Amino acid sequence: MFIFEAAAMLAALTWAFTSILSADPAKHLGAIAFNRWRMTIVFVALIAWATLFGTWSSITGDAFWALFWSGFIGIFLGDTALFLTMNRLGPRRTAILFSMNAPISVLLGYLFLGEALAPQTFLGVSITIIGVILAIIFGKSKKQLHKWESITGTLWVGILFGTLAALAQAIGALIARPIMETGVDPVAASALRVGTAAFGLWALMLLPHKNFKQANPGSVSIWTQVALSGLLGMGLGMTLLLFALSGGKVGVITTLSATTPALLLPILWWRTKEAPAIGAWIGAILVILGSALIFNA
Repeated sequence: MFIFEAAAMLAALTWAFTSILSADPAKHLGAIAFNRWRMTIVFVALIAWATLFGTWSSITGDAFWALFWSGFIGIFLGDTALFLTMNRLGPRRTAILFSMNAPISVLLGYLFLGEALAPQTFLGVSITIIGVILAIIFGKSKKQLHKWESITGTLWVGILFGTLAALAQAIGALIARPIMETGVDPVAASALRVGTAAFGLWALMLLPHKNFKQANPGSVSIWTQVALSGLLGMGLGMTLLLFALSGGKVGVITTLSATTPALLLPILWWRTKEAPAIGAWIGAILVILGSALIFNA
């Protein structure tokens, strides 16, 4: 009876575990190198699936270029900024910052698609932003000493990268939305978007800057985490979300899939043996409440 809602929750849980899986290999390999290998693995898997089921024909000329730019902005720029954020701020702060893509998507839809911005939606946007601010400023207690709670570099630079990641993801979704409504196969569309990102990330490696190179050699453990991060997060997670959207109410499904920041907290507690600060819990709950108001307006 609640299979679609359960799928949405499982998608959010999958993304929470993906954040944990990604933290160490992204730090070890470097954000760009990690994302390059991650996207390549996912791209190969999606190509195999789309080819096996013969769904490439659903992408026409106009759809191709829209999905190309959606992948370039939403995944190539967005995911790269996301893992740059993770290397600076850790998985918890990154997840809470990335939840800003919900209010940003609403505002972009209002500005460029003429979508209505109801009072309830405006309230949801405000609550989400307040939740993010609380979780960033008051989300760590003095007892939390794990490396994932430490900040590398300047805090505002990490916040800037996280906000850019959310903005890029929202723009990518905005570009893809009208194309997906025409009946383009989602797996073929994802393959094109991810492929665009993968080729862009490999092109960056040709540039003579150390940040574009792989920081350290990989190991069996590192490569396993990279593969699981990609296949679970972009493979299983997105498949669960698409399944949930195929039969559930969009507002409910989208709200449930936005619970990742809250689901991540007990996982971090289990993994680090350190209880998250009360500010982290309050901020995550406010983000979910804000998302519920936004998507159910």
